[in-house]
Amino acid sequence: MTGLGTPTPRLSWQVAQAPEGYRQTRYQLELTRGAETEVFETESADQVLVPWPAAPLKSREAATVRVRVAGPTGGAARGTAADASNSPAADASPSVAGSDGVSWSEWSEPATVEAGLLDPADWTARFVSPREIGAFGGPAPILTGALGLSGDVVKARLYITAHGLYEATINGHRVGDEVLTPGWTAYQHRLRYQTYDVTDLVTPGENRVEINLGNGWWRGYLGFRNQHSLYGDRLAALAQLEVETADGRVHTLATDGSWTAREGVIVVDDIYNGQRVDLGRELGAESPVDVIDADLSLLVAPDGPPVRVTDVLPAVEVFKSPSGKTLVDFGQNVVGWVRLRVRGGQKGNKVVIRHAEVLEDGELGVRPLRTARATDEWILDGREEVVLEPNFTFHGFRYAEVTGVDGLEAADVEAVVVGSDLRRTGWFESDHELLNRFHENVVWGMRGNFVDVPTDCPQRDERLGWTGDIQVFSPTASFLFDSAGFLTNWLADLAAEQQKDGSVPYVVPDVLRQPGPATAAWGDAATIVPWVIYQRTGDRGILERQLPSMRAWVDKMAALAGPGLLWAGGFQFGDWLDPTAPPADPFRAKADPDVIATAHLARSAEVVAQAALAVGDGDVAREYGDLAGRVRAAFAREYVTDGGRVLSDAPTAYALALQWALLPTEDQRKQAGQRLADLVRVAGFRISTGFVGTPLMTDALADAGEPELAYRLLLQTGVPSWLYPVTMGATTVWERWDSMLPDGSINPGEMTSFNHYALGAVADWLHRRVAGLAPAEPGYRSIEVRPLPTGQLTRAAARHLTPYGEASVAWTRDGGELSLTVVVPVGASATVHVPGSDEPITVAHGRHEWTVQDPYGQESARPAEPSIRQLMDHKPSWDKVVALAAEAGVATDEADLAERLERYLGAPATELAGAATAHGFIPGGDQLAARLQTLLSSENR
Repeated sequence: MTGLGTPTPRLSWQVAQAPEGYRQTRYQLELTRGAETEVFETESADQVLVPWPAAPLKSREAATVRVRVAGPTGGAARGTAADASNSPAADASPSVAGSDGVSWSEWSEPATVEAGLLDPADWTARFVSPREIGAFGGPAPILTGALGLSGDVVKARLYITAHGLYEATINGHRVGDEVLTPGWTAYQHRLRYQTYDVTDLVTPGENRVEINLGNGWWRGYLGFRNQHSLYGDRLAALAQLEVETADGRVHTLATDGSWTAREGVIVVDDIYNGQRVDLGRELGAESPVDVIDADLSLLVAPDGPPVRVTDVLPAVEVFKSPSGKTLVDFGQNVVGWVRLRVRGGQKGNKVVIRHAEVLEDGELGVRPLRTARATDEWILDGREEVVLEPNFTFHGFRYAEVTGVDGLEAADVEAVVVGSDLRRTGWFESDHELLNRFHENVVWGMRGNFVDVPTDCPQRDERLGWTGDIQVFSPTASFLFDSAGFLTNWLADLAAEQQKDGSVPYVVPDVLRQPGPATAAWGDAATIVPWVIYQRTGDRGILERQLPSMRAWVDKMAALAGPGLLWAGGFQFGDWLDPTAPPADPFRAKADPDVIATAHLARSAEVVAQAALAVGDGDVAREYGDLAGRVRAAFAREYVTDGGRVLSDAPTAYALALQWALLPTEDQRKQAGQRLADLVRVAGFRISTGFVGTPLMTDALADAGEPELAYRLLLQTGVPSWLYPVTMGATTVWERWDSMLPDGSINPGEMTSFNHYALGAVADWLHRRVAGLAPAEPGYRSIEVRPLPTGQLTRAAARHLTPYGEASVAWTRDGGELSLTVVVPVGASATVHVPGSDEPITVAHGRHEWTVQDPYGQESARPAEPSIRQLMDHKPSWDKVVALAAEAGVATDEADLAERLERYLGAPATELAGAATAHGFIPGGDQLAARLQTLLSSENR
């Protein structure tokens, strides 16, 4: 890895395979720095994020690392792979036995790390900005510098960043494959720079460096208030090219007052609105630059991978809209831009591409974009053939409208997919086609919204790092992709943007800049996200770094709660986008916002206590553990009845109370679980929660002894549900449960994105409980395998690339038997809960299999004289009843019928018809009663 931002990178490695009984007892690290090699031996089983053993690296210094591991003689490892700051090396050779009673593996293949510029004094370059050109609204400027070299090039590095976006070339060749650089951080606190190995681009003689600048997040439109230039009104670049030649000299080209600026062919560029390019435009004359005074101590190296082109999708179909427009369908809602090949275009012809996620009435559905134009334009220069694609913008789209190209063919247009280049680490599959597509939608939603910042949506005039969204989604994100570095960077911005009183902005980076924001679930990203990273990676360092921020947020919440420890009153987002809230008023969720706020205070206080304990601060752990206990007691006194009812009687309120230990007695927990289950029943097994409650619902039902209801909720296809959008052709997760209405029209609400990941947070339940793969100890050193089979699925499987290697769980139901297969990587162990067995089994690395009697081999029988509740729980019978009610005209659908039965769930099923029509005269009641009696009688025989 080139351009590392720390002088002491931590090291990790994996052992590909080892015999039964093997365990690592020690390791050796070989470090080569220049001509000197050192070997460091440590007696330890650790292999993840172990400390750098040598003197710190200096700026620009490189080191090569190899590792070998040892265990007791007779149990040697094979295939060790080193990882120094996410730079994996190849597998090692076979093991050898030593004379000291242990067997050593061969050395791994080497991994090389190279430090970047670790001190502001390492920069001789200064920020330079065009003096006479480059104003907002004008063409994008190009900065130019030159370096003459007389000898052969041995090594060359370019260190570079910008106020705005940059794209650099050396001698006409593009530098690197990253896009939208330097990315988006809280620029007033932290500005990333990139390091490129440009040895192959630099040659003897004159070398010309050009830096094209775009507005990006620095100066372009940002947020939903029609604001721009939030970080500054001038674009600028900072670049330092260092070249070592064969004679041992180092030659430096640094941005300074000698550089020049000129206008390029990009006439307009903006992230929201798009890019306009005049390919025939005459380039402006060279003009001077100003040296800008900027604080170089704000420069930081990247923590995670850059934004790159991660995929290219061909067009699925080119067709005409009802109005005669040429439309392109790429078959997948993506984030990026369109690449278009144009042949035979006349000079001066204009090509325009508009983007949208959906169609409405056969035309582009652009209303959800709000003010974002999402339009790219080119004026052709008359070349016979040209490939058109932007570089300083991105769009969220599945469909594109192309004008200015006659006879467009599908082969000439493709979608370029961009996003943070995260390594895929998690997979899930089942025998349920819609569920598999939903999981794939979650993956695509994350890919589209992890564009340097975890955004809410990628298409409209927003695309902001909403804290509440990532707070609920971080467990899913951490399973699907190696997102630790990405989120670590974002948390550094969160801590930097956090206000002195501990308040956490609604969005990070904070472009809303509202004084004193503090709202539950959103601000709790300060505590939950670092805790999730620790749980999934074992990185205590993230807790040590973030603990002051975590404590500050909890202290702010406690201050707002006051002596009574009830956070009541004031602004809250609440259970955002609860489907029962009107489209135009998403704040009108059913769950009481005070209940939500106080619950989050208890939860985050407990997390801070656990985090403090993990880093060895017992005093802080006791302080916040005590606070969490007192808040739980206050919650129970104020919001919970002796019978387990929770204020506002909303599913979200029960899910929070059940999952976060807010109900003191076993009887309260039992009654609350039963009430939650009934609320699911009377909603017609449709979801009725928003951003806050949704991630907890399936866990809450399963833990309350209602796993089949959890599956009924999960696999529901009626609106609102997770699978309803899939039935409507969705290829990403929607912001609203019904962003598109059943008639194909777009939801009238202002917030109607078709690419939001928040409601996809349930995918974490698919991984942990449906398949049954979860960390039992931080970093998956111990794995919990606890699958939750169901009669509604015949198989499910998940696999995850843990820090120790690939772990997987798969179960299959067939022929009256259930088969479970578990794979544990070397260095980890697993506690396996085999379905039907009361005693868990602990296993070490390797492949393990069990076959047991299938508990769902036969469909459960319905009671002979069921209650209405029992009838609803027996899905085959309930489906027939719903059909009968619809035929009789008593109810329009399942949800309508279920809602009518809320007060009669304990009544005999024979009274269902009367219960369904009890609130007024509804024709068909007698007809339903007769048919119901026939149904019950026939099923009892």
